[in-house]
Amino acid sequence: MIEPTPPHGAVMLDVAGTALTAADRRRLKHPLTGGVVLFARNFEHRRQLTELNAAIKKVRRDLLIAVDHEGGRVQRFRSDGFTALSSQRTLGELWMRDPMRAIDAASAQGRVMAAELRACGVDLSFAPVLDLDHGPSTVIGERALHRDPRVAAMLAKSLIHGMLLSGMAHCAKHFPGHGHVAADSHTAVPVDRRSLKAIMADDARPYDSLGTVLKAVMPAHVIYPKVDHRPAGYSDRWLREILRGQLGFNGAIFSDDLGMTAARQLDGSPLSAPEAAMLALNAGCDMVLLCNQSAPGLRVLDELLDELAHGAADDRWNPDADSEVRRLALLPQQPPLAWDELMHDGDYQHALERLP
Repeated sequence: MIEPTPPHGAVMLDVAGTALTAADRRRLKHPLTGGVVLFARNFEHRRQLTELNAAIKKVRRDLLIAVDHEGGRVQRFRSDGFTALSSQRTLGELWMRDPMRAIDAASAQGRVMAAELRACGVDLSFAPVLDLDHGPSTVIGERALHRDPRVAAMLAKSLIHGMLLSGMAHCAKHFPGHGHVAADSHTAVPVDRRSLKAIMADDARPYDSLGTVLKAVMPAHVIYPKVDHRPAGYSDRWLREILRGQLGFNGAIFSDDLGMTAARQLDGSPLSAPEAAMLALNAGCDMVLLCNQSAPGLRVLDELLDELAHGAADDRWNPDADSEVRRLALLPQQPPLAWDELMHDGDYQHALERLP
């Protein structure tokens, strides 16, 4: 593999199973690898998960270990002591009955979720979801906090606060909003035909409202043709001009999984993984995710890392020192409580009692 100059952790990839393989270790050592995203297949029990994460950190201490652990149907670890977290919609429904209780419950959920993950060596959860609950989207559905952007922003801020209390950063998704379209970007190319004014006044409002809070954002694999013909994750206009310029966002931008159907084509033409990655990086993403490509015998991740190294060398994309700073800023700044200590921690126990 060609080592890029300068080193830049631009790729978040997955690992094959419950322990690292030789191929996993080789990829983790590559200077373009910046993190690992975990899935349910990487989990048997807490001890195994903790050992896997320790093995990842032994390869490189700076690797960012992340997981989708929102609650509801998107929760990767569900047994051996992990708390079954409610869907985000549950918090919105609680708001309609008792707003102050909902705010407290959201903070409690963020705190419990982050504390349990950190006790097992996970650095970051891709949460909260800021998509609005318009109704037609089945892929978002109960993952949305509320239809009202003001309520969604308030509850998201409370979730983020709880996560921070457990020493974990966050990643809000999917900018500027996935909730208005019915199509699932995992299997189709969603198109939202609203105007920029309509989107900014509604779905994108939480990103503006949380401008001083957000540390990381994931754009949607959705096309908004009245704004740009490219999906938001490949759009310089959405990421640099609107998110960073207009909204003033200074944190990290992660692409959504580049293996998704909506990410692997542009203007009707297929994209290779390296082509998709360089489009996202050139548009303003700091890190790109390519998931479920680590099974034995697959070479997709190796080809991505090699081609990105070539691309940096021949100026098809330019590593940004600020991107590396943003990535490193998401690493926890304090050690976690070990699981046994956590079970006896008063703040954690109180948060458990305050869950929705």
